[in-house]
Amino acid sequence: MLRLAARRLLKVIPLLLLVSFISFGLLNLVPGDPAVQIAGEFATEEQIEDIRAGLGLDRPWPVRYASWLGDAVRGDFGVSLFSKVSVATQIWDRLPATLSLIGLSLAISALIGVPAGTFAGWREGTVLDRFLTMGTTVGVAVPVFVAAPVLILIFGIKLDWLPATGYVPITANPIDWARSLMLPAIALALTGAAEIARQTRAGVIDVKKQDFVRTAHANGLATWQVLGKHTLKNAMIPVITVIGLQIGRLFGLSVLIEQIFNIPGLGSRLIAAVFENDVPFIQGTVLILGTVIVLVNAAVDISYGYFNPRVRAAA
Repeated sequence: MLRLAARRLLKVIPLLLLVSFISFGLLNLVPGDPAVQIAGEFATEEQIEDIRAGLGLDRPWPVRYASWLGDAVRGDFGVSLFSKVSVATQIWDRLPATLSLIGLSLAISALIGVPAGTFAGWREGTVLDRFLTMGTTVGVAVPVFVAAPVLILIFGIKLDWLPATGYVPITANPIDWARSLMLPAIALALTGAAEIARQTRAGVIDVKKQDFVRTAHANGLATWQVLGKHTLKNAMIPVITVIGLQIGRLFGLSVLIEQIFNIPGLGSRLIAAVFENDVPFIQGTVLILGTVIVLVNAAVDISYGYFNPRVRAAA
């Protein structure tokens, strides 16, 4: 297992370099002279030169990239062009809200999707299976920008069970923190739960027909032992893959959810940075989020060794 983890982590290094290269290259997507475009139409020549010097545009491209990457490794992503506040400070201030939203959403997706898919696959063809399959179809079909307002209207306004908007840090009050994130997390989790349930159902149906499952039944093992120890564990690799792929999708959708529910996360600040042409903040945010996604995918690859001994043997 350690050898498998070491091999996967070594493969992460070139991916992280690619992420850094893409993040730094975002500056080149600005049309024309980046300093002029960022400064705006009515900027003075002095302001343009200050921006050019701040972005390192007066130096060769390889030198700028090496300097930027060295600073980024130390946690220095520069200073925001508009707020004049350190980009790292803004990211660390807003990252907990985004990670809390995504983490809670992923947990809800797994806690709903895995049991639902397991029971549907184990009772294939029954009324329960048809009902859950219909539910997953609806979950996949309903977009998040439709589900979010509906949840706000029903549970935030009509029933007044949960806050409709706003965010409370976990350090202020853990209970209010969970309540403030519940509706946005559920809105994000609906599609993910449906996809996880579908994949779990397909995996359970495939594995329960294998000879080793029939042997376990023949040996007199209880149904819950056959289902949990032999069937579900062997059906989890594609499910884990789907869960890992959800991370990137959740980061993308969190931009919209944070706007709808007024959550001060990275997504809402990133939208403002795009409109402001705040390149240092965009570069730092893309690098951080890209790194998180790459590391999560590496963790998913390493987890295959736990669920499938043949993966460990191959390593």
